[in-house]
Amino acid sequence: MSDLLHQNIATVQSEQQPKPVTIATAATIAPTTFLSFLTSTTAIKTITPPVTGAHMLCFIFTTTQSGQFLTTGNITAATTTGVANAPRFLVYDPLTAKYYTT
Repeated sequence: MSDLLHQNIATVQSEQQPKPVTIATAATIAPTTFLSFLTSTTAIKTITPPVTGAHMLCFIFTTTQSGQFLTTGNITAATTTGVANAPRFLVYDPLTAKYYTT
């Protein structure tokens, strides 16, 4: 069913798609739109993929916090620090079931 809503996380959207959402960070988060604003200081270990295929997500942290991403779940990050008001792009590889970010 989630793949039927794939356009909600596409990088090109119309006014028919949902507006960006705000998510409180937690060990596991489940974004539903391409662009999500992240609040709170809890480190993210796992992202629940909104679709099954390869896709990209954009997160904007509302605060600067070190250790925002943990690499013990399905996230592979070169750096784990989230910078306030700066986009972080994550790309999902369905073969490894991991999100990759710089």
